[in-house]
Amino acid sequence: MLTDLQKLMLDGKVCPYCSHPSKLVDSQVVYGRSYGLIYLCKPCDALVGVHTGTTVAKGRLANSCLRISKIEAHKYFDQIWKLKIMSRSNTYSWLSNQLNIPPQYTHIGMFNTTTCKRVVDVCKKLLKNHGINLAG
Repeated sequence: MLTDLQKLMLDGKVCPYCSHPSKLVDSQVVYGRSYGLIYLCKPCDALVGVHTGTTVAKGRLANSCLRISKIEAHKYFDQIWKLKIMSRSNTYSWLSNQLNIPPQYTHIGMFNTTTCKRVVDVCKKLLKNHGINLAG
C-alpha cells in the first residue's frame, strides 16, 4: 500500500528527489516555447508533463537521467503493441505480471530507473522470442 506522500509523488505533485511540492507551470519555462503544462521542481531539474486540458500528471517527476531511462523503456515496450504481438492493454497487463506491480501502478511514467531497466530487460526478452532484435 502506498503512503499519502508516495501517492503525491506518483501524481507529480511532490518531487521524489527533494520531497518539496512541485509547481504547475507552462512548459515554456523549460523549453522556451509552450507544449502545455508541466509539473516542475526547478532545483532538482525534475519535471513531468500533464494530460492535455487537465492538471493530471502523466507520471512522476523525472530528472534528466530518469527521462532517458523512460525513453529507453518505451522504445522496447511500445514495440510489443506496435508490432501487434499483443494489444496495448494486454501489453500493460503482461508487464504488470512480469514486474509484479499492481496494474494501476504499471505505467512507465511512474517508474524509477531501476524499474525502467527491468522493463527493458523483460521486453527485450519477449521481442527476442518473437525474432525481433532492436539495436541499442
